[in-house]
Amino acid sequence: MEFIPLVVAAATAATQPSGADTATLAAIEATCHDYVDGQLEGDADRVARSLHPDLAKRAVIGNQQYENFGLRRMSKEELVSLTKQGALKTPPDEWDRTCKILDVTGNAASVRLETPWFVDYFHMGNFDGKWLIVNALWYMKK
Repeated sequence: MEFIPLVVAAATAATQPSGADTATLAAIEATCHDYVDGQLEGDADRVARSLHPDLAKRAVIGNQQYENFGLRRMSKEELVSLTKQGALKTPPDEWDRTCKILDVTGNAASVRLETPWFVDYFHMGNFDGKWLIVNALWYMKK
């Protein structure tokens, strides 16, 4: 029976990150929006400023096309290039996206981004006052 309160506590922590002030939460959310809105606008510079130079972006694809455990890997340069090509460019009236901050501890944060097309789970780090996406695990919905 002790398991149920732990689940409730975890859900509460996920909905309201503790230990982060309003300015920190706003800066993390702004980074998430630079990432997604930049792609939807086709603004490669906006996307680039949200990403750590050593970004590790991956998708679990469940087949052997890329490697034994079925990961699709993407670098910062590849994502910025796809944005320049307009791969996700979408009219603003069709935007439907949410950035949800799951947790913030010191200079590390976990964020969930959802659009009609994909879900991203980010690990962000704060580097000299700037929040950047270091890791992204994504799932293509369509």
